[in-house]
Amino acid sequence: MTNDSERGALALNVALFARILRGAGLPVGPGKALLAIEALSVIDITNRDDTFWTLHAVFVERRNQFDVFRIAFDHFWTVRPADAGEFSVLDSDEGEGSLPPEAPLPRRLAESLVSAGLGEVRSATEQELEIDSTATWSSIEHLRTKDFETMSNEELVHTRNVLRTMTLPIPELPSRRFRPHASGRRIDMRATLRRSVRLPGGFELQRKKRIRRHPPLVVLCDISGSMESYARMLLHFLHAVTNDRDRVHTFLFGTRLTNVTRHLAHNDPDVALSRVGQAVFDWSGGTRIGETLATFNRVWSRRVLAQGAVVLLISDGLDRDGGDGVATEMDRLQRSCRRLIWLNPLLRYDGFEPRSAGVKAMLPHVDEFRPVHNLDSLSKLADALASVGSEGRWGPDRSEAMYV
Repeated sequence: MTNDSERGALALNVALFARILRGAGLPVGPGKALLAIEALSVIDITNRDDTFWTLHAVFVERRNQFDVFRIAFDHFWTVRPADAGEFSVLDSDEGEGSLPPEAPLPRRLAESLVSAGLGEVRSATEQELEIDSTATWSSIEHLRTKDFETMSNEELVHTRNVLRTMTLPIPELPSRRFRPHASGRRIDMRATLRRSVRLPGGFELQRKKRIRRHPPLVVLCDISGSMESYARMLLHFLHAVTNDRDRVHTFLFGTRLTNVTRHLAHNDPDVALSRVGQAVFDWSGGTRIGETLATFNRVWSRRVLAQGAVVLLISDGLDRDGGDGVATEMDRLQRSCRRLIWLNPLLRYDGFEPRSAGVKAMLPHVDEFRPVHNLDSLSKLADALASVGSEGRWGPDRSEAMYV
């Protein structure tokens, strides 16, 4: 137990530690910081292992967050910042959660520690951060090939600004509707007859031209735990696409399907993404691909796929249900759209193989299988979509099935 002055210093340290974890990418908010303070008040905080596992229980939600938490804990609770108070509960003795001092720091965690005022950590990683800062302010060409997951906080901000300016150049395709046009290839008999009534003794052919417009674009984006870092970056890209063209429909899915089209339509990206965050309740959870695709096919497909839409499916294919029902729903989805393109960040690995049940069930029912992990992959996607009209699954433009 601690007295009032120690409790106040403990609260300051826990709040600063929570800010460091948040800067390193963990979803830590004020509620978790308050819960951590309450939990530490009922244990022996001079015991390193008890403190480590208590904070672990509060701040760590997924297995892939453990290493970042462990390194942050080891550095923070052995190096006290000057403005964090005089309260110190741990020494540098090795314990259950400690790491050897030479363990490398993740990039974002190192920057978060430095911004918190841990001068000792800065001196230990100064050379690495100095080298990386060159990349942070480098040209777009350097960022094009860098994985979203390995970017620093500065690079993420710069990349988001780039994503907000990108567009998808899907070409205009002929629709079934016509409009009057003096040099149109078709004769408009109705307009010709109406015109002849007003011209006694005269006859003037009226012509019409087929209207061309962009096909609808439907995006199904996976927001499960394994896709979180990519999904959050791609939302900036999807916001730009939504505000650049009409008939763009965006759905997010994890364990349920959520339509966020209206939220992304707001001009301000910060407001739009804030509304998306409030509307979605299954961030960073599991993935039920078969169930969510079934919901989309049953409820939304006739509304948004009726005019030959292009569908972008963004997912790593890791399904908690073992691929149950995925093949059936993917087949129905492919038959309902003009082109189905699967974007998978796992394709960034040269040795990628379709081993999971979900990936195996999805692969036979897609028209294209592409990576989506950096700016370069999105640029190549734009190039591929530019040829949708001429290389669509339903044949050349003159086919009635290609009309939008």
